[in-house]
Amino acid sequence: MKLRLNLMCLGLIAVLVAVPGEIIFGAACAAEAPALDVKDGWFESVVDIDFVAQYAVLPKPDGVQIIDARATERRFDPGHIPTAMNLPERDFDRLANQLPSDKGTLLIFYCDGFDCMLSHNAAFKAEARGYTNVKVYAAGYPGWIKSGHIGAVSISFLKKTLDEGAPLTLIDSRPKEHKYDKGHIPGAISLPDSDFEKMLDRLPSDKNSPLYFYCDGFSCKLSSDSAEKAVKLGYKQVKVVPEGYPGWVKRYGPGSMLAAAAKPAIQTTADKDAISIASFERILKEAPDSVFLVDVREPAEFARGSFKGAVNIPVATVEKRVSELPTDKPVIFFCSAGGRSGDALDRARLAKPSITAYFLDANVKWMPDGAYAITPN
Repeated sequence: MKLRLNLMCLGLIAVLVAVPGEIIFGAACAAEAPALDVKDGWFESVVDIDFVAQYAVLPKPDGVQIIDARATERRFDPGHIPTAMNLPERDFDRLANQLPSDKGTLLIFYCDGFDCMLSHNAAFKAEARGYTNVKVYAAGYPGWIKSGHIGAVSISFLKKTLDEGAPLTLIDSRPKEHKYDKGHIPGAISLPDSDFEKMLDRLPSDKNSPLYFYCDGFSCKLSSDSAEKAVKLGYKQVKVVPEGYPGWVKRYGPGSMLAAAAKPAIQTTADKDAISIASFERILKEAPDSVFLVDVREPAEFARGSFKGAVNIPVATVEKRVSELPTDKPVIFFCSAGGRSGDALDRARLAKPSITAYFLDANVKWMPDGAYAITPN
């Protein structure tokens, strides 16, 4: 049924047709106390999250366009409702030609929540241009995230984040042989949605690690399906990249092919000397020979368990054994908590400035069966 501002209004609207998820602000109810704390200047047709959620799905539905009225780089790029296009309200007149040509298309505008007027202003402008099916999702992107829905990022934001070396795991949800191997976004790992449960070891152990899923654009649902599975596993920073690989190719050209794929690049934390947990785990799984692992704990600790292939050089002996450190591959120092490994890095750089080295600033526990757990400090 239509949701009204006050139950006292129900008698006035009994003959109206029901529209699930829609809230109408009619003149007959204007004097009643609004449950939604209606603001002056709001667009009259407001919808709730259930109404929006049925359209914010992949493949992108026909006949509807969700529109983010916020600024592009500061707001839309780092987080928006999946399938939304960006049309900043301040640039509405200049960019109005990007709106659907069919004036009967359902347009759903949103911005930054109940105190944000950008979506309402844009909705009025769209209506003035002849669009006949215009709605506003007043709770906006904050409401979307607060309700537990997954957010999306733009291709340009992804590129910027990758270029900055920010810690993240980029996941290609498409079939490996027929899609990923023939071209993928540089730095992405292959984890086909169809094999998700079989390949969970490819995901970082830290559930706070950022995970970004993509597939074949707005017509593909594999990435959103995998993202939902990751959320159910307890991952807390999950995003989708709805534009997917086609969006990357359109903006930046074809990505890596398997035959030419580079070894995983080292990604650091805010401390540029510290390799991120996600990056470290990925290298261990995909290309352990591409780095030189140094366990700087005492020999007795090393004997109880360490990473496969690691060399034991206790921190107090680093300067004496610096000749053992290679210059043709990155050196990664680790211990059990990050303190000794950071000290070892400083000692090694002073003694041998030509090395490329990082340290793992994290808590590490090794199990008797050879398994390990890495958690952030």
